[in-house]
Amino acid sequence: MSLVRRALPEDAGEVLRLRQVMLDSVFTAGGSTDWHAESLPALRARLTEPDGDFVAFVVDHPERPGALAALAAGALEYRIGRAENPRGRVGYVFSVATDPDVRRRGYARGCMESLLDWFRERDARQVDLNASAEAEPLYASLGFVRKPDPSMRLAL
Repeated sequence: MSLVRRALPEDAGEVLRLRQVMLDSVFTAGGSTDWHAESLPALRARLTEPDGDFVAFVVDHPERPGALAALAAGALEYRIGRAENPRGRVGYVFSVATDPDVRRRGYARGCMESLLDWFRERDARQVDLNASAEAEPLYASLGFVRKPDPSMRLAL
């Protein structure tokens, strides 16, 4: 029996905590969590939508009841089609994290495999993500490859 399950609305606080673990590991440790309270209602609502374009897969923490050990979250997006993806369905993985005290147990891999299956079931032809150096071997083992990235961003 798999340890991976789809996140529920009542997991929203823990999903945010693990997202912060990921953000702190990629950017600067000890980042502000002031945004969590504002984000929580929207995240709970999204976790309530069984057929929506957002999903999170989690593993419960084996030693801390009510806590999560790992998370992989992503969204399905539409982009105008092209030769490699005529229907324009694209998966985007934006948050993968494992609690530091339970790393190297395969939890993130299990969450990612469930997320990739979810994308396949929705006929996504490509899945994009940004990888930290620490996580790149996991993603490479799942078939991800580095690409030249001309991305730019505007904060509104």
